[in-house]
Amino acid sequence: MRLEMEWNRRSFLGTVGAIAGSMIASKKVFAAKADTKVSGFGQSGNPYEELGVTTVVNCQGTMTMLGGSILRPELEAVMAQAGRHFVNMPELEVAAGKRIAELLKLPEGYTALVTAGAAAAIQSGLAGILTGDNETFIKQLPDLTGLKSEVIIQKSHRNPFDHQLRTTGVKLIEIETRDELRQAVSPRTAMMHFTNFANAAGRIKVDEWPKLAKEYKLPCMNDAAADTPPVSHLWDYTNMGYDLVTFSGGKAMRGPQCGGLLIGRKDLVAYALLNNSPHEDTLGRSSKVGKEEIIGMVKALELYLNEDHAALAQEWQSRLEFISRQIVQVPGVSTAFFVPDVANHVPHMQITWDAAKISLTPQQVAQLLRESKPAIVMGAAEGKPGLSMNSFMLQPGENKIVADQLVRIFREHSA
Repeated sequence: MRLEMEWNRRSFLGTVGAIAGSMIASKKVFAAKADTKVSGFGQSGNPYEELGVTTVVNCQGTMTMLGGSILRPELEAVMAQAGRHFVNMPELEVAAGKRIAELLKLPEGYTALVTAGAAAAIQSGLAGILTGDNETFIKQLPDLTGLKSEVIIQKSHRNPFDHQLRTTGVKLIEIETRDELRQAVSPRTAMMHFTNFANAAGRIKVDEWPKLAKEYKLPCMNDAAADTPPVSHLWDYTNMGYDLVTFSGGKAMRGPQCGGLLIGRKDLVAYALLNNSPHEDTLGRSSKVGKEEIIGMVKALELYLNEDHAALAQEWQSRLEFISRQIVQVPGVSTAFFVPDVANHVPHMQITWDAAKISLTPQQVAQLLRESKPAIVMGAAEGKPGLSMNSFMLQPGENKIVADQLVRIFREHSA
């Protein structure tokens, strides 16, 4: 693409000096100690407590409301390295996308963009489809004068995250059947959007959606934000034919919480970058992703791909079984295990109890856990009675803490 070539020429000239300088200074810079002594704020080792904010034992998983996931020490070290240098940001994005495409073995003609989470990827991806490389259109969004203005989505796929689509100014056209889809396609249609976690709810399934999009000569996007594991989802949807796919970086991949991925066709990813930070007067300027997060996402992906995912799943299951063995000793308490079909596809445990023996509602148990020391966050079961939890964000030893607190609460309220 013409603009992509222009970025490369400008970024090359602008960074030659910086690269040369960093080669001279890098050994000294990277030799800085990782265990720098902290004084003032943070010297206790827990800045949250210093602010009066309670940290929690996380039994809900990689929830944005709880801060996503815990960074690996190796990832923190690489991000710290990235923070000690300056770099041309568009050049970095293009290079990172190329490396990510190599890691994922994406189809020819596909690349990636590191974004400020999956929500930013949705917004920038659609913005790029709407504007292409037209500077006037990029600056005028969400004014759609002269642009296509509609996105087709299955009615059952509507969710709070489609707000990111609507920020571009488009109108969402809801359909339920293949015939309604055919009738909805018009010269105003910019894209067909698919929400991956709603696959079971819609009549048109994940593998058929891109085929229909190609039939109608329309680009299609799949929002697969929380849909790793399994790790194969990182390339499954592009291989199905989706033009753009979004993922959260701060969930199971354990990348930076403010990181995400837009994976897709090179031309559409290039247009998305034009609509995003660091470019000014763009819809995505507020969705800034830093050099540290971009480097962090590349490293997080590398680490995630090299993990023994079967062994991890077994470890998560073992933690749940440990908790189960303790709490079922309380009369009336029972447990069951399940794995959601999509989104947070990891071992979960459902906890139920006989209301005649334990006089608490699930909401009351959840509140008592939150008020315990340490505080424990556990949610209501996913469409099931009682409570549900997963263990893949628990830290070493926290499974015992959870078991002890549950046993205490159940026994204190037993008839």
